[in-house]
Amino acid sequence: MPTYARLSCADAKAMIDDKDVNIVDIRDLSTFNGGHIINAEHLDNHSIAAFINDTEHDVPLIVCCYHGNSSQSAGAYLAEQGFEEVYSLDGGYQQWAADYPDACEKEN
Repeated sequence: MPTYARLSCADAKAMIDDKDVNIVDIRDLSTFNGGHIINAEHLDNHSIAAFINDTEHDVPLIVCCYHGNSSQSAGAYLAEQGFEEVYSLDGGYQQWAADYPDACEKEN
């Protein structure tokens, strides 16, 4: 059965710095636009089908939400869709922004 793993912000940062990863943020769009992990893609009910179809399933995938709770169920769902290496970011964007403020970007 496909599954996901929980990933600390420190381990996520190391993974992002070390290899090619996809990062998705499932928070609402206005919150995402207010700040998100650099290179993260906003993912919602309207964009998920295209994301699943258009994204390579063998590239590690980090799922981010507010605090690391909703990303667990989203991570499980994406693993069920065939993504091979899926992670839920522990602490979510709140923890990431506190730990790595220079690794965040805001939309204009």
